[in-house]
Amino acid sequence: MPVAVQAETLPTLDLRRFDAGGAERPRFLNKLLMAARNVGFFYLVGHGIENSLIRDVLSVSRRFFALPEKDKLAIEMVNSPHFRGYNRAGYGKPDWREQVDIGPERPALPFDPAVPPWARLQGPNQWPAAFPEFKPILLAYQKETTALALRLLRAFAAALEQPEDVFAPIYTPAPNPLIKIIRYPGRAADESDQGVGAHKDSGFVTLLLQDKQAGLQVQADDGGWIDAPPVPGAFVVNIGEILEMASNGYLRANVHRVVSPPLGTDRLSVALFLGARHDATVPLLSLPGRLAAQARGVTQDPDNPLFREVGRNYLKSRLRSHPDVARRHYSDLLDPASSASEPASAY
Repeated sequence: MPVAVQAETLPTLDLRRFDAGGAERPRFLNKLLMAARNVGFFYLVGHGIENSLIRDVLSVSRRFFALPEKDKLAIEMVNSPHFRGYNRAGYGKPDWREQVDIGPERPALPFDPAVPPWARLQGPNQWPAAFPEFKPILLAYQKETTALALRLLRAFAAALEQPEDVFAPIYTPAPNPLIKIIRYPGRAADESDQGVGAHKDSGFVTLLLQDKQAGLQVQADDGGWIDAPPVPGAFVVNIGEILEMASNGYLRANVHRVVSPPLGTDRLSVALFLGARHDATVPLLSLPGRLAAQARGVTQDPDNPLFREVGRNYLKSRLRSHPDVARRHYSDLLDPASSASEPASAY
């Protein structure tokens, strides 16, 4: 991988200014637009999430990864048709991380071949029986960070001179938050440093909580990489492809990656990805003339496709990312003439 270039640093925004009176709100909205358009990433402070909850989330995340392997594998993702649960480091991928995926805690829908296949994505999470404290803390954190992400969507709408609820029709009554708790083991200097390869995120926004070890890098316009180290009390926020699409590219879903930490250390992060309802279509907003004139148009990340059918493309990307889950739970959707994990185009 190329050597990181410290082209610049990420801006810092204080969300308390969004609710402030006088000139504070328009200044905040202008700074939000600049950050979201130029680099697509920023640090967020003044977000209102209690430090005690943040400490608890980081603590239980570390304790989960410290469990015996048999306890982690008891909730391995391959057991879940809803793509929830644990994946081992390097399992079938060049990325070097172990992680657990936690989505909305909802009942599974009855199987019905007449409904879209992405309806199977709804369902319960898997929780480690050996660690009962894990579930209530993560669900509390999911609730708080989802509310924060929705508050940010209202701010983005206002910054684009739209009604603050303009995105509500594609996430109500049930937004789709996904938490990924990720541990990146350290690697020797002569090994690959790919923690996560370069990619974009597909949802509305991502809220990233980092522990103490750096590793996140954001692509700069000069082709280098901007380091985004942990800042105590701050989230790293980035734009997803839904917002890029809705703004016709005025807002920027930028490429980013994670570099593995040195041998003898590890990196812990907790990411909240806010997505649309699976049956939603993404609207193209009518921007004011001066904003519309600066819109770049929509770019597509071929490794992370999002077109206008949210559920269909989200399911396809999950099937490709997790072929073990695809083979066990979605064999009816796989193309027998292609590879064992290639989804058929009919859905």
